[in-house]
Amino acid sequence: MSNAQRALIIGGGTMGFGVATVFLASGWRVDVVSPTAATRASLPERVGKALARMNKPFDPALLATHADYTDVAWSETRIVVENVSEDLELKRSVFADLVRRSHPDTVLSSNSSSHPISDIGQGLATQHRMIGLHFFMPAYLVPLVEVVRSEATRPALADQVCEWMWALGKRPVLVKRDIPGFLANRIQHALIREAVNMLQMGIASAADIDAAIRYSFGFRLAAAGPLMQREHAGWDMSFAVAKSLYPDLTNMTAPPPVIERLVERGHFGMKTGQGLHAWDAASIAKEKGRYEQALQAVLAVFEREGLQ
Repeated sequence: MSNAQRALIIGGGTMGFGVATVFLASGWRVDVVSPTAATRASLPERVGKALARMNKPFDPALLATHADYTDVAWSETRIVVENVSEDLELKRSVFADLVRRSHPDTVLSSNSSSHPISDIGQGLATQHRMIGLHFFMPAYLVPLVEVVRSEATRPALADQVCEWMWALGKRPVLVKRDIPGFLANRIQHALIREAVNMLQMGIASAADIDAAIRYSFGFRLAAAGPLMQREHAGWDMSFAVAKSLYPDLTNMTAPPPVIERLVERGHFGMKTGQGLHAWDAASIAKEKGRYEQALQAVLAVFEREGLQ
């Protein structure tokens, strides 16, 4: 039996597979529970390919898949990471079940991208060892992990999870209040809200809006976050621009019609073959390959300077 630490990943889909890969890359033993036979069957190949792209070896003996919790080694499991769909009631049912099954010292975490861990754990006796652990797709490449603490979470537990994430080669950020959307998604959606508003108003095409972000401040964001950039540029300039610009920014509280129409028509993007752009198998493969290569190039920059 290996002395490696052990993690249980609930869900083997896009996010679950990525999170499993993160732990396997650092030599953890990983159990993945998924009720879908096809997901379980394809997992070793998906993980192996991802690790190869990371230039990491894959030891299949460290990965075990399960249809349910019957054979899970609960006493050895240090952390559980839940990756089921963004359905609050479903997540609550998963964690209510974990209350009965898990070892009292096991960290119970959710990879929810929006639901606060205090909402998921509401009324449960395990809230002191529950925490948000938000990875970003693709989880095995994107460095950031949000470690989200509720009022009930033991501070020492949050510190321990941050230490694990550093050891896994991730850059954890500690979110001290579990507000909806946490840190990154709140900031990201503030940007998306303004971008889709300009699309709705016909200010520019989708391609030009994306280009304006990627090749200006988006380009700089890999080198310094927005607050550090203001340190470079000067807060006096930022203050003057803010006074002029903020009153004209959108404050809409619902997605605009241009996005509502896409959703109503089932035009979700790559997953349905149509979004703002038309997609087929070849164009999807080409774009995903370009996207992943770009992420790896940026990650190489971060790795050279160290994740700070």
